[in-house]
Amino acid sequence: MRAVIQRVSQASIRYNNEELSRINAGFLVLVAVKVGDSEAQVKKMAEKIAQLRIIEDEEGKMNLSLIAKKQSVLLVSQFTLYGDCQKGNRPSFMQSARPEEALPLFKLLQSELQKLIDDVQLGVFGEYMQINLTNEGPTTIVLDT
Repeated sequence: MRAVIQRVSQASIRYNNEELSRINAGFLVLVAVKVGDSEAQVKKMAEKIAQLRIIEDEEGKMNLSLIAKKQSVLLVSQFTLYGDCQKGNRPSFMQSARPEEALPLFKLLQSELQKLIDDVQLGVFGEYMQINLTNEGPTTIVLDT
């Protein structure tokens, strides 16, 4: 599993020309499920996201987590995070799990995050969306299981 985490002051998703989800301060999390990922890896990823200390404290140091600041998550499935461009210019997505494998693990990630974070918003799995965000810092972290 791979997650690209962006610390944001706001993020929103439009789907079918309508706003679907919106958060204020928190993390926009783009997630790809890899072939063979396990439920244990998903649970570990949820804990890591919720406890990741990349929010600045009163001294300006990245020392606080989403849990500590009671901030939100906007969770978006993005299989293209496993795009492999080593051969040629057209990405291969062979490492990305097929939807029937990825969707249950994505839903598990959502469920595990909801146990830890009060406000978890979602995109639409496997659909074309427009994402608007204001990246703070900018702070972007890539996590792999």
